[in-house]
Amino acid sequence: MDRGTPALISWLALASLLLIGVASTLVVLVTDTDAEDNGGWAGVAWMSLLRTLDPGTMGGDTGGPVFLGLMLAVTIGGIFIVSALIGVLTTGLNQRINELRKGRSKLMERGHTIVLGWSEQVFTVVAELVEANQSERRSCVVILADRDKVAMEDAIRERIPEPGRTRVVCRSGNPLVRADLELVSPDTAKSIMVLPPTGTDRDVAVIKVLLLLNSRKWNAVRPHVVASVHDSENLAAARLAAGDTALVIDAEDIAVRLIAQAHRQTGLSTVFNELLSFVGNEFYFREEPSLVGATYGEALGAFARGVPAGLHRTDGQVLVNPPMDTVIGPGDHLLMVAEDDLLIHRADAPPPVVETAITTAPVQPPHLDRTLLIGDNSRTVKLVSLLDSLVEPGSTLDIAAPRRPDAALQGQLSRLTVGFKRCEPTRRSSLESLDLGGYQHIVVLSDDTVAPGRADDRTLVTLLHLRDIEVGLGDPYSIVTEMHDDANREVAQVTKADDFIVSTKVISLLLTQLTENRDLYAVFADLFDPEGSEIYLKPACDYVVPGAEANFATVVEAARRRGETAIGYRLARHGDEPPTYGIFLNPPRTAPLVFEPRDAVVVFAEN
Repeated sequence: MDRGTPALISWLALASLLLIGVASTLVVLVTDTDAEDNGGWAGVAWMSLLRTLDPGTMGGDTGGPVFLGLMLAVTIGGIFIVSALIGVLTTGLNQRINELRKGRSKLMERGHTIVLGWSEQVFTVVAELVEANQSERRSCVVILADRDKVAMEDAIRERIPEPGRTRVVCRSGNPLVRADLELVSPDTAKSIMVLPPTGTDRDVAVIKVLLLLNSRKWNAVRPHVVASVHDSENLAAARLAAGDTALVIDAEDIAVRLIAQAHRQTGLSTVFNELLSFVGNEFYFREEPSLVGATYGEALGAFARGVPAGLHRTDGQVLVNPPMDTVIGPGDHLLMVAEDDLLIHRADAPPPVVETAITTAPVQPPHLDRTLLIGDNSRTVKLVSLLDSLVEPGSTLDIAAPRRPDAALQGQLSRLTVGFKRCEPTRRSSLESLDLGGYQHIVVLSDDTVAPGRADDRTLVTLLHLRDIEVGLGDPYSIVTEMHDDANREVAQVTKADDFIVSTKVISLLLTQLTENRDLYAVFADLFDPEGSEIYLKPACDYVVPGAEANFATVVEAARRRGETAIGYRLARHGDEPPTYGIFLNPPRTAPLVFEPRDAVVVFAEN
């Protein structure tokens, strides 16, 4: 009986058969005419079965006392058996419902996306997957985490109330356990994303999941796997555990590179957020046979909607902002920036270019940077080393923190002179003593020795002090800061900081893009690599005469002549307005456009 509901039902069925069989045999043996009048043994057995199921059937019985007594015994026995059956079925049904609520049933799905793990990043990931699958007839996202199924579904429903055509399914289980992993049907999945959990050992958990996936025997085509590690020192181990077919990205390295690139060109994080998100403009690969034999520079003016940004060769090589004389070959795909691949259209004729608006003034020479880095965390050493490779020789960086950073920095730098000033970032008097008016750029690092929420609170206080001091000094510097929670970005807008780097959101968006299209990995690797073409926000006056009426086609042509690819612009007067903060990517080609002195053009360039 301890084998569960099926065993109990089997025993009750056997008891019913024995009761019916014994009663029918006694009727045949003991009575003479009653058995013959009711069709013999088979007829009596049928009558007994009906009486076990419905006691009211006995009300119309006629016959001798023995026959009636046996039918009464069958009826009473049936009452007990049916009552027990109802109880067993009710108990079994409740147990099954509870199991379903716990998320312990195996998923029956194909072509779904699996998310392994649970953290604050899961909401960004699911929201992006929902947006990416808007054009699909049906899609499914499955989350496996060591949490209560109902609690996960309630949290997702609260943060993402309208999933559209995407079905979000949660399963309760530990991604580190092979049996639990089978609950989400990995053999039939389209892709698998491994999210790092919260805690100090999050990279260890990611590596173990990657090992589990790599050692698994797949019954079908193996879905592509994407994951990220928080500590750069764990990257090699994670990639070894994942195998050759999986993609593992370095979250710490990307965050540092984004801060380093953004500290001199505010608005860069907004550009990356849009390109990495499925809301707005993103990257697409598009084959255009009519452009075979044309150069990349000629392709820049060939589209009415969508901006070319590079080439994807037939051998798999991805070129971001290649030389303008690069010839497009058969089978090559253009890398496009567009709102949707269905919205990319060729132009009937090249859009008009306003030649008189293209500036002929020489490009402003690079200047020496004087930067203040407020705060110190585990990424400081890597950030300073990266800044050393980006700035002009002779630039200066001062680190203001409660404690002196790693002394080994001095011996690793060739272009940058690093100084140290003791400072408590949340104290106004301590900040005022730094002589802030002598700096062009200020970078505020998040404190990783406290909880993320508290670290963001401390950062907000520091930003308020910095902005208030700047008002008194006459706006001499830009402020770029690092935050943990994207929700705090809107709150922090009151500080009027120039840019916010929310590394967790950037990594979530990047993982989602790679989950949908792994070929984009080469594109993003190039953009984050200082050796390749990167995204820059350069002064608009380097391309178009300020105040002159032009259009975006003119900006594209001006950038082309400099060997650069323009994909949009930033209007300084809209810099404080969410969600784009003045960034406009893939704008209309022929709409009138007038730049002001503080505006910038978003381009792909090597320097």
